[in-house]
Amino acid sequence: MLNIKKIRQDFPILSRTVNGKPLVYFDNAATSQTPQVVIDAIVDYYSRYNANIHRGVHTLSQEATDAYENARNTLKTHFNAKHSHEIIFTSGTTHGINLVANGFSSLLKAEDEIIVSALEHHSNIVPWQMLCERTGAVLKVIPMTQAGELDMQAYSALLNNKTKLVFVNHVSNALGTVNPIEDIIKQAHQVGAAVLIDGAQATPHIKPNLQALNVDFYVVSAHKLCGPTGVGILYGKEEWLNKLPPYQGGGEMIAEVTFKKTTYAGLPHKFEAGTPNICGGIAFATAIDYMNSIGFDTISAYENELLAYGTAELLKIDGLKIYGASDCKTAVISFNIDGIHPYDIGSILDKLGVAVRTGHHCAQPIMDFYKIPGTVRASFSFYNTKEEIDVLVAAVKKAKLMLG
Repeated sequence: MLNIKKIRQDFPILSRTVNGKPLVYFDNAATSQTPQVVIDAIVDYYSRYNANIHRGVHTLSQEATDAYENARNTLKTHFNAKHSHEIIFTSGTTHGINLVANGFSSLLKAEDEIIVSALEHHSNIVPWQMLCERTGAVLKVIPMTQAGELDMQAYSALLNNKTKLVFVNHVSNALGTVNPIEDIIKQAHQVGAAVLIDGAQATPHIKPNLQALNVDFYVVSAHKLCGPTGVGILYGKEEWLNKLPPYQGGGEMIAEVTFKKTTYAGLPHKFEAGTPNICGGIAFATAIDYMNSIGFDTISAYENELLAYGTAELLKIDGLKIYGASDCKTAVISFNIDGIHPYDIGSILDKLGVAVRTGHHCAQPIMDFYKIPGTVRASFSFYNTKEEIDVLVAAVKKAKLMLG
C-alpha cells in the first residue's frame, strides 16, 4: 500500500501553484518529476567530487569514476543485463536509437527489410527512414487496429528471410498500449532478425527483465523514471555491440591513436566518446534506487487504479472520446471532445493549474490513422491521486462549457 502523502512530500515541485491553483501534473509521459533524493545527488556531485572520470589519478577523479561505474552496475542489476559493459550511457532514448541505426549502416544491403510499427514515436521512425535511404533497405510497417493495438497477424506475415531488424516500442507514448514484445521478439528471432525495443514509456511502470526477454537492444531515458534530463541508456547484447562500429569518435572511446591508425576501446567505452553526463548517470541510478524502494509492482497496481478511475470519470462527459482501448495499457488517457481542438482544451486546463500534453505527441501517423489533429493526453504517475483526477474532470467540463 502506497503512502501517497509521504511520497508526494518527496517531490518539491508538487507543492507549487500554477496560475493561482495547486499544480496538478498529468504530463508524466513527457517527463516525470524529480524527488528530493535525486536533486540531492546532483547537488552532492557538484558540491563534493565534480571531476572528469576514467583518466585522472587524483582523488576526486577516482571518486567520480567509482560513482559513475557503480551507477552503471545499478542499472545493469535493475534491468537484469548479463554484463555491466552491455549498459551504454547515452543522452537518452533518441541517442540510443540513432547509435544502433548508425551502426547498422555498415551491416545492411539493398533490399534487406526493416520492420517498425504504426504505434511508434517519431524517434523510432525517422532514424530508420534515414538508414533505409543510406543503405537501400526497405521499411515495412506493422499496421494498427482501431483499438490502438498492433495487428499481430500482419506482423507475422511481414517477417521473412529478408528481415534484418525489428523496432517496436514497449509502450505507445500516445495511447499507453503495452505491446506484446515477448511474441514480437520471439518471431523476429525465428527469421534471424535483431530486435530493438524502445522502453522509454514502459520503464516508469514496468521493470523489464532483459535477459528473460532475450531482446537484442533496449533503450531508456532517465527523465521518464524520476531522473534528470539528458541521460539514458542503451542496452545491447555483447555480441551485437561488438559487431557495431563506434557511433562517434573522440576521447575515451580509443585504445591507441596514431596518424596511421586508431584502435578502439572495448565495451562500454567504445560507444561513450568524450566527457559523459557524469552527474546524470549517477543521479539516474539514484532515481532507480528510489523507485525500487517503492516497488514497481506496487507502482503498477496503483497506477492501474488511477487509470481505471480516470477512464470511468472522463467517459461520463458527453462527447468525450478516448483513443487507445487496449485492455493492456499503462496509465495514459488520450482523449478529445467533439468539435473542440485539443490545444484549446489544454490551454484552459493550464489556466486551472492542470498540466496535460496536447498535439500529436511525436506520433503523427497515429493521429493520421484516427483522422484527428491530435489529442489531449493525461498521463499519471505513482505520486498522483484520485482527487487530482477529480480536478482534471471538473476542468475538462469547464473547458467544454467555455468552448462548446
